[in-house]
Amino acid sequence: MRLVGLLLPLVLLALVSAGTVKDTPKKRFDNYKVYQLIIKNKIQLAAINKLSELSEKFNIWKEYDERTKQIDIMVQPEELSHFHEILKLNNIHSELVVPNVQTLIDEEQQQVTPQDNVSFGWTKYYELEEIQAWLDEILATYPEVTKEFIVGQSYEGRTIRGITISHGTDKPGIFIESNIHAREWITSASATWFINQLLTSQDPDVRNLADSYDWHIVPVFNVDGFDYSHKKDRMWRKTRQPHSTNACIGADANRNFDSYWLQNGGSSDNPCSETFAGDVPNSEPEAKALVEYLTAHQDEFKVYLSFHSYGLWLLSPYGHTADPLEKPENADDLLEIGEAFTAAVKALPYATDYVHGPTGTTLYVASGTSVDWVFNELNKEVAFTLEFRDKTGGSYGFILPPVQIIPNCEELMAGMLALIGKTKDLGYL
Repeated sequence: MRLVGLLLPLVLLALVSAGTVKDTPKKRFDNYKVYQLIIKNKIQLAAINKLSELSEKFNIWKEYDERTKQIDIMVQPEELSHFHEILKLNNIHSELVVPNVQTLIDEEQQQVTPQDNVSFGWTKYYELEEIQAWLDEILATYPEVTKEFIVGQSYEGRTIRGITISHGTDKPGIFIESNIHAREWITSASATWFINQLLTSQDPDVRNLADSYDWHIVPVFNVDGFDYSHKKDRMWRKTRQPHSTNACIGADANRNFDSYWLQNGGSSDNPCSETFAGDVPNSEPEAKALVEYLTAHQDEFKVYLSFHSYGLWLLSPYGHTADPLEKPENADDLLEIGEAFTAAVKALPYATDYVHGPTGTTLYVASGTSVDWVFNELNKEVAFTLEFRDKTGGSYGFILPPVQIIPNCEELMAGMLALIGKTKDLGYL
């Protein structure tokens, strides 16, 4: 029996290598439910964190929020009884926010019209091949102001592509990395929309934004995971590199950077965790490629932005600590930039409330992130994580209806105009 237990991970890894696992049917989430939990103490938090290590059964959608004391967690139907026993035993209050995850996934697809498949119009979520084809079209249509750049190759051999938009030389650069977490589809939808606006909008403010800076944008960073989330598992978050001693696949690329890596509880050393940091920093080919690219091109940009979902947050460094006394020298400036962003978004007709502040004290500790690495190791003084719609505890979570793509993008543009404007006013651009 012990021999079987030792061989099982190796057998599963062999199946992955042979492609057998990849040929499995697309995963369904019938009667999977999402609950919002209110966590009152460390014992309750430890109990839920222990469950979350079994990510197939208990999948954290939104990690513990230090400010609101909330966690969003998806539970598979076979574990509901066990889950409620754990809640009762630990006196944890819960609220059902998504009764059936598969229903949301089905509705996400049903909202697509025939016209959506004819043109790239931000009324549906596009697969990787469609986004790549659109990028090719953009590069061909605007050859004088656009240029492709290659970050590197993924574990499965896909190319991590970016696009530079520049209306001149020697302009301050802004780098945007999107969809590092595979299931966060609204991020690449927003990134491609933003690219299109920089190239086509006739709004004077947007034209000034496009013309005044060099934009370096990676619409889909986690190409393997993103492709897998479309074709096999809508809720897939991590990369797709197998682990050498464990059957679980992938790491959280946004915990894999060498900045306070695997410190202060901001990530996990369990390969089955959704926040697995990898065995060593830059263990994931994608993270390693980004580090090498950004290091080689660090003189080309001054601002770094990472697009995520969900929760409606604008988060600045530091992510590795929840100590309010440990903060960057320019913390006040970052707060001022954040205030400009949130006020601009709030002023739109949607009246959406973003919350801004340092990651570790405003939301939760997250160590080894791309934003903190750029801030700490490349000394870029303005770096933010944007967490788009849905709101925490909302009815959709990661499965944001396509009808909300454009509203989210409009909020992004309003916020971006304010963010870059304030950053310039403060002398960083």
